[in-house]
Amino acid sequence: MLSPKRVRYRKKQRGTRDGVAHRGNSISYGEFGLVAMEPRWITNRQIEAARVAMTRHIKRGGKVWIRIYPDMPYTSKPIGTRQGNGKGAPSGWVAVVKKGAVMFEMGEVDEELAREALTLAASKLPIRTKFVAKREVVEQ
Repeated sequence: MLSPKRVRYRKKQRGTRDGVAHRGNSISYGEFGLVAMEPRWITNRQIEAARVAMTRHIKRGGKVWIRIYPDMPYTSKPIGTRQGNGKGAPSGWVAVVKKGAVMFEMGEVDEELAREALTLAASKLPIRTKFVAKREVVEQ
């Protein structure tokens, strides 16, 4: 699963998820992509489940790019602990995904297969998504 090898500060504040993605909002590597339609935290387990679903459906053909990375720790206090006594220990990693961010890209497969694979990946995520295709620009 994805997680940073080293981090400088183990605990971060929650931050904000509202607004639209100004970076990572266009298809860069492949021909097809999966775009987030709402802001949400996506955990490293959800990213891995989506990746496995995609690669299994395309039978390890084509290429898959993961455009989000879970670099933000989230914390939780142990069950049965009273309030106070500081912030809890880091318990996992999340990627902050804003509206309009391209989460996954796929290339070297036909559109129908890519649409099916990305739909399977979208079913593993707790977020509304949209399938997009990169259209070739015809030079004149």
